[in-house]
Amino acid sequence: MAKRDCDVMVVGSGVIGLTAGVCLAEAGARVRIRTAALAQQTTSRAASAMWGPSFAEPAARVKRWGEVTLGELRELASRPETGVRIARGKLASRRTAEPPPAGLFPGLEVCQGDEVPDGFLGAFRVEVPLVDMPRHLDYLVARLAEAGGEIEARPLASLAEVAGEAPLVVNCAGAGARDLVPDPALRAVRGQHVVVENPGLGEFFMEEPLGARWTGYFPHGDEVVLGGSADEDEWSMDPDPSTAEQILHRCTQVEPRLEGARVLEHRVGLRPVRSAVRLDEESLGGSRCVHNYGHGGNGVSMAWGCAREVAALVRG
Repeated sequence: MAKRDCDVMVVGSGVIGLTAGVCLAEAGARVRIRTAALAQQTTSRAASAMWGPSFAEPAARVKRWGEVTLGELRELASRPETGVRIARGKLASRRTAEPPPAGLFPGLEVCQGDEVPDGFLGAFRVEVPLVDMPRHLDYLVARLAEAGGEIEARPLASLAEVAGEAPLVVNCAGAGARDLVPDPALRAVRGQHVVVENPGLGEFFMEEPLGARWTGYFPHGDEVVLGGSADEDEWSMDPDPSTAEQILHRCTQVEPRLEGARVLEHRVGLRPVRSAVRLDEESLGGSRCVHNYGHGGNGVSMAWGCAREVAALVRG
């Protein structure tokens, strides 16, 4: 492709990059996504992925991004091909029986008696969007193509390589932004999940708050994604057998029907974590550059809100 044959160059094809690309393309921009890995090879594919509020900074903007995304996901849930559904599930805490702050989760109900799993002090039912990430990523790729966007699988060594190739560069590189920007404040937090055949589960379960090791299971049709782990400053993408066994054990302790479920896949991803999500603009050679990265484990919960703000910056 010749230089300047697109209006916007998006770097990264995870959920953040694809969603930004979709919003920009549907607003009329000629969009090309440049990526080291196609969508199904990104960290986004490894996500659980349940919509939930985030305590990340900047707090007011994060809250707004989450609310916008919640609205978008609720609309997408009416169409099965999007991979989004409104699911009922249970949050549980080993630390407290007190419910989350009012308004944090819509429609929260306190569980009573034997509804609280053994080993937990409190549990709470919620109804929120749950996203089958492999299907959702395929949906976003198709929606981008329908809007005229293109994806080019070619790694970058730095953002400087694409300076001048488009009037606007949108950096959605996730953990890759550490080297591409470069941004030494960005850390990788490695997460691992085990995917098993669904023994008949319809509701999800998630331990709150998350720690280095936590328990969660998320049914997506014939599969259940089991979690999870959070290993700071760990960049290996190889599944760890010991971690997988621990995940299986914790989940079967909560839900015995998972005992002996056939393992289909192991998924590993690198959550891009920094002290605050970065969504701002700077110059990059002959281009404007909008950074949109550092969402940690909450990319799915903020993707549409951030994408809409990126599109608004471009219009401004």
